[in-house]
Amino acid sequence: MSDRIKLEGSMVALVTPFRGGEVDFDAMGRLIDFQLAGGTQGLVPCGTTGESPTLSHIEHDKVIEFTVERAAGKVPVIAGTGSNNTAEAVRLTAHARDAGADACLVVNPYYNKPPQQGMYEHVATLAEVGLPIVLYNIPGRAGIELAAETIIRMYNEIDQVVAVKEATGKLDAASALAAECDITIISGDDSLTLPICSVGGRGVISVLANIFPAEVRKLTDAVGAGDMAAATAQHLKLFPLFKGMFVQTNPIPIKAALAMAGMIENELRLPLLPLAEKYRADLAEMLKPFGVGA
Repeated sequence: MSDRIKLEGSMVALVTPFRGGEVDFDAMGRLIDFQLAGGTQGLVPCGTTGESPTLSHIEHDKVIEFTVERAAGKVPVIAGTGSNNTAEAVRLTAHARDAGADACLVVNPYYNKPPQQGMYEHVATLAEVGLPIVLYNIPGRAGIELAAETIIRMYNEIDQVVAVKEATGKLDAASALAAECDITIISGDDSLTLPICSVGGRGVISVLANIFPAEVRKLTDAVGAGDMAAATAQHLKLFPLFKGMFVQTNPIPIKAALAMAGMIENELRLPLLPLAEKYRADLAEMLKPFGVGA
């Protein structure tokens, strides 16, 4: 398994900026450049934070193509290509492969509530496309959880499965995986990056890194260096913001924060709405110590 792609450190779940109802590629280019300058070690377009459910297939394809081109091989691009329709996920994954993505992020098939064997066969079918797969285990969004034994079986039997984005919110989940196999475990929750990495995790796909990539990188670098005192200090420094990014459904707060920083328009697609007014003052106060709006 040593020849599998290595994905680790601070990776960002990229927002998709909109302007006037359309994808704002000018803003997206600036965001990607900002991420690269800030030390982000992987770009993840078209995930939950990227509002993938409201992107048309044409937009989805263009966002991935644009991200790959702008990244220019400097960091891996892990393209969101999941669907609850296996044939649709195959098409999205094949497109990502052809566009030059380095891996794909595959969410549990949502809404259908398939059995574990159905999810196994879903991933096995996607593996035939030939692109490395990062499993995305997020039962809170998908309504179904990949069991640890299913993930372990996938990793042992499907060569393309390289990592799992662990977003169950269960701290025992990462331990259960790390105890049985050497799959790369990536935190899917900013606030759980430190505890997940303390039991074998290798990094995070971060929401907060959209606006503070260097700060999130400091956390994962400290973990990677084995400096748990520094990692804990950085975790506690960022913890209010980790939680602040989820006062409403992601990506509502992070888009508000990016707009406060003048980086994007504060525009989302229905059924999501901009951050409720009652949260704005508190968010602005959280951002000031980091140089936004100060």
